Amino acid sequence: MKRVVVIGGGIAGLATAWSLREQEPKGADFEIVLLERNERFGGNIRTEKTDGFLIEGGPDCFLSEKPWAMELCKRIGLSGKFLPTNDRHRKTFVLSRGRLHVLPEGVILMIPTKILPLATSSLISWPGKLRMAMDLFVPKRTSGGDESLGDFVRRRLGKEALEKIAEPLVAGVHAGDPETMSVRASFPKFVQLEEESGSLIRGMVKRMALAAAHRKGKPGGQSAGRVTMFMTLKDGLSELIDTLASRLEGMDKTILRKGVRAASVDKAGAGYRVTLEGGGSLDADAVIVAAPAWAAASILKGLDAALSEKLLTIPYVSTATVSIAFKKKDVKHPMNGFGFVVPKIEGRRIMAATWTSMKFAGRAPEDSVLIRCFVGGSKNADLVSLDDGEMLGMVREELRDIMGIEAEPVLARVFRWRNSMPQYTIGHEERVAWIDERLNIHTGLHLAGSAYHGIGISDSIRCGEAVAKRVIKELAGNR
Repeated sequence: MKRVVVIGGGIAGLATAWSLREQEPKGADFEIVLLERNERFGGNIRTEKTDGFLIEGGPDCFLSEKPWAMELCKRIGLSGKFLPTNDRHRKTFVLSRGRLHVLPEGVILMIPTKILPLATSSLISWPGKLRMAMDLFVPKRTSGGDESLGDFVRRRLGKEALEKIAEPLVAGVHAGDPETMSVRASFPKFVQLEEESGSLIRGMVKRMALAAAHRKGKPGGQSAGRVTMFMTLKDGLSELIDTLASRLEGMDKTILRKGVRAASVDKAGAGYRVTLEGGGSLDADAVIVAAPAWAAASILKGLDAALSEKLLTIPYVSTATVSIAFKKKDVKHPMNGFGFVVPKIEGRRIMAATWTSMKFAGRAPEDSVLIRCFVGGSKNADLVSLDDGEMLGMVREELRDIMGIEAEPVLARVFRWRNSMPQYTIGHEERVAWIDERLNIHTGLHLAGSAYHGIGISDSIRCGEAVAKRVIKELAGNR
């Protein structure tokens, strides 16, 4: 019987293992062994429930426009657990000059699609508004090669749009720096809009019209209920992890092991030998490393030093989330939105804050509010090293200055994610193309996860499904 070893029990590893069983041809006979170095599965996905609060330590949602997460949830029986955002509070705020300003309605991923909300916005100056509108007339880029997101936004929408909209939104989501991020790798949609329509505004308006027409013409509407841009699960994202792990553990010839660290992968005959830390090894016909690129580099160093070296060129940053709760009566701010982002030029110590109890239902008791603040990233990586007391004190000072909250919290929880966020810097596509080509000389060796072809839960699932398909073909003798 053949064996596939999956190294890493985060969403990428679990989705890969699940997809291997889903796509398994009739009559196939192979064992799956999944190894997770920690004592729990899920990687950065971690949900905790305490005193009526539901706290997400890592990501709190996935994008519905990237369908792979929702489709996987449906296939494993979680269709009835989808939770959309609260439509009554769809606003996002941006801190500017010490005050919170509403991000103009119709701004989609920094691209304005409505004239009146932008014209009346207090966030952007009139020169800045006119410069954003000039996107309609700026010629598209003709030279090839990669471009930083910062250069791209300045070229199309201007400096103010970069500083007050693009940079804080990117920092809040990717913990990245627009001046080093590859626009092609991080936001390929922007490049496509420019190439196809010659303008981000024209291209986005056209896409929105097509999407609306598609929804209107879809028979039966949305069978899974209301779908918003950001979706989650009623009992938290760990329900996805727990359900995948439970379903896999109930399958024949499928073994999930926690607290087991893979030390190295080496060639062994026609296959591979996975050596475990602390002793022991596993022989495998195929190995899938679904760990961060820096961890994969360490595991594969003895097998292929050049591949290991290239993997280390994918940079990572560390982040932390601080969830903090207050009695509703003690918070004077209306919290009439999903939260706020903080531009770098404001010189603050948090990147963003989600008003969690407003964004999603059932995240806090009726008499309380739950706020989640983001710390670290490319802006302030050193802050992740603060101890819990120092970090909580810092976050309380920021919330006092920004939202006027003076009250004592009723709950606080700090989560640190060291070297957890891959950065798609300039040249990322070329680096990943080299890695993909190098893997061709190692039949049966594969990489999965957010370091390569897309960041986020949905892209990690998509990557795992694609890898599983290739492995099954290899096991059948069809490379």
